[in-house]
Amino acid sequence: MTKINLDPLKTSSYDYSLPKEQIATYPVTPASDAKLLVYNKTTKEIIHTTYNNLLDYIPKNTNIFFNDTKVIKARIFGRKHTGGKVELLFNKPHINDTFMVYIRGKVRVGYELSFDNNLNVKIEELYADGIRIVSFYQDGKKLNFLEVVELLNEIGHIPLPHYLEREDEKSDDINYQTLFAKNYGAVAAPTASLHFTPELLNQLKEEFNTYYLTLHVGAGTFKPVECEDILDHPMHSEFYNIPEVSKEILNEQSKILAVGTTVTRTIEYYNDTKQNNGEANLFLNPSNKPKKVDYLLTNFHLPKSTLIMLVASFVGLKETLRIYDIAVKEKYRFFSYGDGMIII
Repeated sequence: MTKINLDPLKTSSYDYSLPKEQIATYPVTPASDAKLLVYNKTTKEIIHTTYNNLLDYIPKNTNIFFNDTKVIKARIFGRKHTGGKVELLFNKPHINDTFMVYIRGKVRVGYELSFDNNLNVKIEELYADGIRIVSFYQDGKKLNFLEVVELLNEIGHIPLPHYLEREDEKSDDINYQTLFAKNYGAVAAPTASLHFTPELLNQLKEEFNTYYLTLHVGAGTFKPVECEDILDHPMHSEFYNIPEVSKEILNEQSKILAVGTTVTRTIEYYNDTKQNNGEANLFLNPSNKPKKVDYLLTNFHLPKSTLIMLVASFVGLKETLRIYDIAVKEKYRFFSYGDGMIII
């Protein structure tokens, strides 16, 4: 039952109950057979269909934007100099060929960690939020970003979200990348795009103009909102880049469908700043609504997350909870490998 009299600025308002069996641990095959909930903002009508019928519900003359980031095999396992095991999750570049990472296990500044392929990682700084600043070395040579990515992809693992409660498998190398993944830098997939098969994507491109931008999804996308007042939440930042052809369309007065929350945040950050690359840290919620994006295609998100709050920025808290309540009752599959919804 949808809750009433909830405050859209309180984190506790974005909680909901989800049976564990509705957390999707693997994608459906083919991906376009996933269920799709269609929500009409004007009439508040809900229709249940699948991604195979997506094109029937996108308004004509809509420009569609995708995120072409590519997931790095960002999780690696190694040892401390004491022999103890250690797990490292690459997050993103910092400065001067240093990098932001998360490390499971206690480390100190100056520690060196050892990994496969003669990779060594030196701890340079420790941040209070759990981020560690490190340098990567192979055979004594300090590595730059592209060299780090190449090495991680040789020895690392796809960093599946924790709620899948399983280790990555060979199939995830394909399933957890979009068809158009191009620019390495993400540690999480832009999951709204995972439902597109080559056939569905080709059909979409025949009927609509499609454009790309890049936002490298960071580990912060899974960071829970821990404060009760959502406006106190320190929003993470992520590198983005908008190509010239995409920027020109965003400067027009045209209808836009954002495929995913990452695309939405990037477009809205650009709309606010007019900067076509940099670090985006925009927090969309019912007090900070989208101004440029008209329609949203997205998955179902974790309770009390910034992503469900972003959905509420489009339709409000009450309707968001109603949609999620219906999705639970209709046995939709949730989260990264789950079903999705489109807001039109």
